[in-house]
Amino acid sequence: MKKILQLLLVIAVFNSCNNGNKGIPVVAFADAFEDNTIAQAKQGFFDALKKNGYSEDSNTIKVIYRNAQGDIPKLALSVKYFISQKVTLIATSPSLSTITAVQNTRDIPIFMMVSPSPQLMNVVGDSGKAPANLFGVGESLEYIDTSFSLIPKLVKAKEGKLKVGMLFNQSEPQSEEALKRIQQLATQLDVELVALPVNSTADVQLVTQSLLSKNIDAFFANPDNTIFGSFETIIKACNNAKVPVFTSEAGLVSRGAVAAYGADIYQWGYQAGEQAATFLKSKSTDGLKWEMVKLRKRVYNPEAAKLFNIAVPDNFEAVK
Repeated sequence: MKKILQLLLVIAVFNSCNNGNKGIPVVAFADAFEDNTIAQAKQGFFDALKKNGYSEDSNTIKVIYRNAQGDIPKLALSVKYFISQKVTLIATSPSLSTITAVQNTRDIPIFMMVSPSPQLMNVVGDSGKAPANLFGVGESLEYIDTSFSLIPKLVKAKEGKLKVGMLFNQSEPQSEEALKRIQQLATQLDVELVALPVNSTADVQLVTQSLLSKNIDAFFANPDNTIFGSFETIIKACNNAKVPVFTSEAGLVSRGAVAAYGADIYQWGYQAGEQAATFLKSKSTDGLKWEMVKLRKRVYNPEAAKLFNIAVPDNFEAVK
């Protein structure tokens, strides 16, 4: 009897909590892995919601957050849990989370960030259109041209043709698409591109050392999840080998890359958060569609530039 009474008490408390939150939107957020750069998007997303009157502090939303720590099955379980809880919306960062959410629900609105376009993620239907429930902010690969083209302007070849190395993830569609684009660009710029495949963050150290053994003049950090998740390993190896790192991701510059032209990760999340706030206010997705990143920056790392004696153009802003 005592155990029954305790169980009834727990149920009563649970129902009381649920009733207290009745009618409050439930915002689910799925992170694919732990990363300081990617985390800026989450901060931007919730800052935008708060500015628009939605926060847990003010009891205007309930947040369910899950980080899969790089475990894909765990990521899928997180999304399925969100669905079981009948959340109001699912925010996703980066592309692995977005793809997983799209694969599991066609009903709950998804607000993506730090993700490429639906076409690059291969989540479009036969009609070529993005899923009807996919919103938020994506990116194309066009900005990569500006970032990669910076390398031959700032780095001199040790001997012969300038040689640039990069890693790509064969299991990520946007990573392979980026490789194709960079291969074409390298040919146009008369740059020798040395690209090696990597399947997981566990392989990065060994493959990076293999790449550096090929006497490359610079390293280009390809925009994919594996690079984000193992950037410290890459930057340490490249610095030790006296090979400068360039990237198309502004967030990686603060982590040691020399320079980049690309999206500000915080603002990327903020832009997605503003769109999500519009949905929460109207309770409708009418008129909403996924958007391209609006804010891109030219940034450089003063310490990295000094380390490699690289003179960065005046229109680049130093990271703090």
